[in-house]
Amino acid sequence: MEYDTIIIGAGLSGLVAAYHAAERSRKVALLDMEGPQSLGGQAWWSLGGLFMVDTPEQRRLGLRDSRDLAASDWFGSAQFDRPEDAMPRAWAEAYLEFASGPMRDYLHDIGLRWFPVVGWAERGGGHANGHGNSIPRFHVTWGTGTGVVKPYADRVQAHPNITLHFRHRVTSLIIEGGTVKGVEGDILADDSAERGQSTNRTVTGQFSYTSETTAITTGGIGGNHDLVREHWPSDRLGPPPIHMISGVPDYVDGQMAQQAKAQGAAAINEDRMWHYTEGLKNFDPIWPNHGIRILPGPSSMWFDAEGARMEAPCFPGHDTTSTLKRILQTGHDHSWFILTQSIIEKEFALSGSEQNPDLTSAKWRAVLNERLGKGATQAVEAFKDKGEDFVVAQDLDTLIAGMNQITPQAPLDPAKIRTQIEARDAQLTNKVSKDAQINAIRAARKYIGDKLIRVAKPHKILDPAHGPLIAVRLNIITRKSLGGLHTDLTGACLRPDGTPLPGLFAAGEVAGFGGGGYHGHNALEGTFLGGCIFSGKTLGDTL
Repeated sequence: MEYDTIIIGAGLSGLVAAYHAAERSRKVALLDMEGPQSLGGQAWWSLGGLFMVDTPEQRRLGLRDSRDLAASDWFGSAQFDRPEDAMPRAWAEAYLEFASGPMRDYLHDIGLRWFPVVGWAERGGGHANGHGNSIPRFHVTWGTGTGVVKPYADRVQAHPNITLHFRHRVTSLIIEGGTVKGVEGDILADDSAERGQSTNRTVTGQFSYTSETTAITTGGIGGNHDLVREHWPSDRLGPPPIHMISGVPDYVDGQMAQQAKAQGAAAINEDRMWHYTEGLKNFDPIWPNHGIRILPGPSSMWFDAEGARMEAPCFPGHDTTSTLKRILQTGHDHSWFILTQSIIEKEFALSGSEQNPDLTSAKWRAVLNERLGKGATQAVEAFKDKGEDFVVAQDLDTLIAGMNQITPQAPLDPAKIRTQIEARDAQLTNKVSKDAQINAIRAARKYIGDKLIRVAKPHKILDPAHGPLIAVRLNIITRKSLGGLHTDLTGACLRPDGTPLPGLFAAGEVAGFGGGGYHGHNALEGTFLGGCIFSGKTLGDTL
């Protein structure tokens, strides 16, 4: 079969690219190794947060944002430090123009709406010109990730210029005279497994399709722990964790990027990754080794595996990379939150569409019923009751005994833990404090959104009125690739010598969300879905 363009991967960036290419009257083939039940890929599972700048949602909350402030935050976080960062930097500039300009109106026009309280993610490490968001920019979409995917999925499925080919696994690019002319590969047997579950790899036939242009939008490597370890930045973070859990399904394996590299495409910054430190083992898993990330407020006390309270900037929700490095310095791959029932009720959220059914429903009644009642959300309470990483107790000694049962290989000293908690609690006697985390909590509550729904009123951890006490073992959870296929500003793939590989393009996570790594070393959150949309749209306007 012959098409104008072939797009490999029906995740968010692939859907966006296909739609925009088809709107230009291009005849598009959209291929995916999984079945129709997995249309939308990883984005479907997400919380639906988007990094946008100077929006009506921000202004209604009294927030004054600008492209200049966002750029200062972005480049202070990215810390571009390599010659090959020229294209990633250019992509970052282009995304900032989009996010501070037409992005919101464009998404509003296709049907997206947002929760009115803007979230404050990655609050940073303490320096104005360093890592972190100066103000809240995390706009949660009504409908979560499903709400982000749906407008594009609906348009793609109905578009007369798009043909969907599910259960098509590309094994090779067709290259003639140095130009990519199409793809070939295996047709896999149908599989009725639920979205996210593992599917069979039984080959029932082969295919070969030709096209003027071919694009790769197949995502990252988070489901392939061997590849994660192969690219792990040991020089910056230390040895990779022995144990990790997966924040993405196992089809997120990086194999199409490997194939493209083998056939002449270049990849850069593959050692730049974004793995979270607040992972829970899912008591009701969907995919192998399934993990869920806690989106924490700033109040939980964070201890390393040896029982030392972690220092700034290693506070909940502040600096992911610094905290990951700090945890691994102990030689262990877990850490602990200690908190109270008052904190979990106001500050714990779980990432993902399936863990936030009220927001996913996009119905105010569901949100009010879920989040204004007694207790934490149903999803959080379910993990507290059933999850293997939780310990609940009425007193500290019993709590620590339960923690030591979970991690006997790294026993905690009760006296050491108690001394640190009592010292922290003593800092709440006055309105001023030298405790940096308490000062961060008080600063967070100056933002009305945090004060109303996100950050608990400061209180003593050992105050029985706020009990019971809760401990949470935190695991390293794989998630995003920040590097990838090296592309120019049109999405064209480059060879190792920097020249274009004719006919081949890439977008989304497989291209580091643009250019081979437009985040640099650190992400500001909301930039993953935002990057898929922006790079997919750029690609669709090019192919």
